[in-house]
Order: sequence, then C-alpha cells, then structure tokens
Amino acid sequence: MLTRRQLVRNFGCLAIAGRFAGERAFAQQAQLKAPTHDPIVWLDSNENPAGPPASAIKAMIDGVTATARYHVDEFDGFSAAIAQSENVKPEQVLFGVGSTEVIDAAICAFTSASAPLITAAPSYDIAIDLARSLGRKVVQSPLTAAWAYDVRQLAREAANAGGGLIYLCNPNNPTASLTPTRDIDWLVANLPPHTILLVDEAYIHFADPTQVESAIKYVRDGKDVIVARTFSKIYGMAGARAGFGCAKPELIQAMNPFMDKVIPILGLRAAMAALGERDTLVPERRSNVARIRGELCDWLQQKKIQYIEPHANFIMIDIRRDPKAFGHEMRKRGVAVGRPFPPLDQMLRVTIGTEEEMKRFRGAFSASLEVAPAGQT
Repeated sequence: MLTRRQLVRNFGCLAIAGRFAGERAFAQQAQLKAPTHDPIVWLDSNENPAGPPASAIKAMIDGVTATARYHVDEFDGFSAAIAQSENVKPEQVLFGVGSTEVIDAAICAFTSASAPLITAAPSYDIAIDLARSLGRKVVQSPLTAAWAYDVRQLAREAANAGGGLIYLCNPNNPTASLTPTRDIDWLVANLPPHTILLVDEAYIHFADPTQVESAIKYVRDGKDVIVARTFSKIYGMAGARAGFGCAKPELIQAMNPFMDKVIPILGLRAAMAALGERDTLVPERRSNVARIRGELCDWLQQKKIQYIEPHANFIMIDIRRDPKAFGHEMRKRGVAVGRPFPPLDQMLRVTIGTEEEMKRFRGAFSASLEVAPAGQT
C-alpha cells in the first residue's frame, strides 16, 4: 500500500525529475536563439535531421483531432507492440515521455542516501545532475583508454557501497564510444548484491550491429537489468516524446510509482507506426548516418585532427582548445555545436547532420580553427 509519506516522496522526485527533463535539457538551445541572417545548422543536441518516417507523420496528422482525450485505452496496445518488437512480455515494458522519464524513474527507485548512482566520467550528465539534486551520492570512474566503461571498477564501487544503480550508456553520450558486449556480459554476471544495471541504448541503432548487442537479452533472462530506449534518435522524433524501458516485472513495479504513465497520443501513434517499418527504416538510416559520419572522419584524418571513433549519430573531436569559446566562433558562422563536457575540456561534440549541413560545418570549423592558435584557451 502506498502511504502518504511515500506519495509525498514520489511527487517530490517526479517534480525534480521533470525540471531536469525540461529546463536543463533545452537550456543550450535557448541561450543560442540570437538573431541571425542565415538559418542555423543545429548540430548540438544529437537530433536526427531525417525526421519522422512518412508513416509516423501520417499517424500524427490523422490523429490531431484525437488530442482532446488521453486515450489510455491505447496504452496497453503500445506496450504490447513494444514487447513484440523486442521479444519480451508486455509486463516487462514500461513506456515513458522519451527514455528520459524511464531513466529518471530508475534513479528515483533504485538510488537513495545509501545507494549511489555509479557511472563513468564522462557520461550522460543530466542523469548525474538529477541524482545529485535528489541528494544521492554519485560515484564516477574514468572511461578506459578505449573509451569504454570500466565494468570491473563499476562492480567494485557497487560492492563497496553495498549496492546501488549502475548507469551505462552504450554507445556512450558524449563520446559515441562502445562498451564491448563481453564487458557487459561480465558485469551482469558479477553484479554485486542489491545492485541494478541500467543500460541506456538511446543510440544503439546507429552502431554496427556486428559490434554491439542489445542488453535486452538480459531482461529476457530475468537479470537485474533495465534497458532504456527512445524514438527520438534513429526514428527522428525527438519532439514527439516517446520512449520505453524493458526490465523484469519486479523492477517495473518498483519504477511505476515514479512514472506519469501518460504520454502524448500523437507520440504514441507515431511510435506505433514507426515500429511497423523498423526492419527497413533502421538499417537504411543507420547506413546513411554511417556514410556521412565516415566522410567526416575521412576529412578530419586528412586535416590530422584527432577524434574518438564514433558509433552513434555524433562525434567527439579533439580541437585542443576551449570548446565553449570554439562553439561561440562556430555559432557566429551559423553552426551550433555541443556544449562542453568535462572532463573532456578540449573536445567538441558534434551531431551528424545532412550532407549539406556537414558541408557547412566543415567550412565553419575550418574558419574557427584559424581564430586562435591550437592549445590556446
């Protein structure tokens, strides 16, 4: 039974989570909305310029008149469709307002004053900031030399704390790097008692499927693993706000009190339509992003500019100078790039855009490099 004290606690957690999912997530673009003569190329938020597939657009247009109601009668069908697409049971599915709500709920449910959030540095910082805002301890370990999560160190930290929530983003944001499946296999097999593993797979569809395997396989095996997914990235529907998580029923039940359990009906219908063509849509979009990303990597190599090998729809480039100042120079030239991501204090995160957008990026990037000598901050 949910007590009054628990209800107040849950509402407090939801209120803080909502603030981070809203205001913080879009703060950078709000700061950049300055007058300009040319359209801005937005390469700062890992959005997909391909946009929603045609089927999703039609579903949203056809559903406009339905927005007068919540349509909770369609929610079970959405869970069932996700379950079928991921080969899990409907009771192992939790849908949310993007994957952010699922991640927030996991942090609220599985961290506490004594159970920390355990992750890498750098990793998805909005999740880290939420945990800290709730008064939860955050333990971060550096990524390995190959830019992977140090799974053995994560396990040690969880064991030392007596349990907690391990957050692992794969491919990682902001580095676009992969943690090998064999490492995650080891971590799942060696999770300390009272420890839950949360794997954020927002960008997994952009990675070569021969190099990465979804952690949803652990959910099917009943492990203490939560997997978060979103329709914002490969499906190009960041503004539709639809996502989901997969976990065993006991973990779903623990997260449920921290979920609103209502998502925009247009996002739901668009996601349902997109799922219907995932078998062709995902490979096509993965291939297109890989091609444009590869062209950028070739260009950077020609310029002798180093970068972290990317496996997502963005790349982290070593500019050897302050990324904030460099970002301002890029913005003057009509291109918005990622904000700083400490401790990578001389690297720049750049979203992969269209061919024309990346052409504009290369021009602005080259011009901005000439503004100050390399190494000057």
